[in-house]
Amino acid sequence: MSGEIDFFGVYLPSLLGLMLVTLLVSLVIRRILAWLGVYALVWHRGLFDIALYLVLLQGMSLISQWWLI
Repeated sequence: MSGEIDFFGVYLPSLLGLMLVTLLVSLVIRRILAWLGVYALVWHRGLFDIALYLVLLQGMSLISQWWLI
């Protein structure tokens, strides 16, 4: 992941865009997990959500590096 994103003349790090996309994916996955009742098996929902977000961010980062080459 290299470079910046030009947003109306303001250069933003590409990680910020990746974090926003990951947040949207995470929200969808969290809603599906809540609908399936997975959170009844989780001890601490907040820690689980943060860990899920970080795992998804790492995966998206690896995918974007492979995709942008």
